[in-house]
Amino acid sequence: MQTGLILKKGKDRPIRQRHHWIYSGAIQSLPPKEMGAIVPVYSAQGERLGLAALNPGRSIAAHMLSYGNMELDVALRERIAAALRLRLSWFDPAETNSYRLINNEGDGIPGLVVDNYDGVLVMQISHAGLESIREEIIALLIESVQPKGIYEKSTSFLRKKEGMGEVQAHQWGEAPGTVIIRENGLQFRVDLEKGQKTGWFFDQRDMRKQVGDLAKSRRVLNMFAYTGGFSVAALAHGAVAATSVEISAKCEKFIEENLSLNHLAPERHRFICEDAFDFLQKEELAYDLIILDPPAFVKKREDIDAAFRAYKDLNRLAIEKMIPGSLLMTCSCSYHVDEALFQNIVFRAALEANRHVRIVGRHRQAIDHPISIYHPESSYLKSLVLYVE
Repeated sequence: MQTGLILKKGKDRPIRQRHHWIYSGAIQSLPPKEMGAIVPVYSAQGERLGLAALNPGRSIAAHMLSYGNMELDVALRERIAAALRLRLSWFDPAETNSYRLINNEGDGIPGLVVDNYDGVLVMQISHAGLESIREEIIALLIESVQPKGIYEKSTSFLRKKEGMGEVQAHQWGEAPGTVIIRENGLQFRVDLEKGQKTGWFFDQRDMRKQVGDLAKSRRVLNMFAYTGGFSVAALAHGAVAATSVEISAKCEKFIEENLSLNHLAPERHRFICEDAFDFLQKEELAYDLIILDPPAFVKKREDIDAAFRAYKDLNRLAIEKMIPGSLLMTCSCSYHVDEALFQNIVFRAALEANRHVRIVGRHRQAIDHPISIYHPESSYLKSLVLYVE
């Protein structure tokens, strides 16, 4: 008898199609192993389908890490090497020297994010199965990437959801607390230790470039500004002025430094430390281009109704006050809000605002955030560019 995870009869098709998730309802039997244990996966007929990390007691009860008879170390080495080849072929370091190197299931390693900040790697582990092979992953990153240093910042919501503690530690080499990166020819200081996620949101790189393309001679409002990526991109490409609204006061000094790094006159920029909803309710919004890029309003399926209302209210507040002929770039990074639902939310907001609104652009997925054709569930970020009459 096989000693591993055994699937029910007829439930092996998703795994044969290289999907990474095994749902609890598809499992016939599990070995008596702890969470995170890596075990072979078999069909009901006894055929080995690969290796998976166990996540017992959860709806997604295991995550596939390799397929067929390929051993885990070989699979990891191949996936990391393939991820690096793709990135090296995409970016000119004179223009962009930092990017996402490994994007979870999109690069075939569920539970692992690695961002490359000009040679300093920041890694996030979000699944228990990778905890036991942390040293092997670090060794493979050193071998493949030859980085300056590796800093681990495993603080994701998924870890908390699975009852895993946070890990923040220098794992190898030199990993300074802050670094200066180059993106689309612009420079930004990033706080690797205290910044959000790994420090920077690479997934919006192409949308920052699009904002630059749209910003010339416009007055720009950047809501949820963080460290001012959209504001800097707009001003660097000819915006008349930019206003950054951010509830965290500590972000102001980073925005000021990012303006200075790019030789942008500080008088063209205004920082407002305030809650976004409060700001939108009381201000007149005399801007030609507004960016709404909020944090995720929904982290579990039960929160969808509340998130629908929050996204709708946020967009309605902006749309109803926008000047005729202005542009709105509105985004959602909530995994449980798909593109169709998000467009419906914006439709409801426009209807309540009683404005004529047209879609003139959609999200351009950052090229270093690939989505596996076999695992479309890893798509989470979506944006609309709207023309408000």
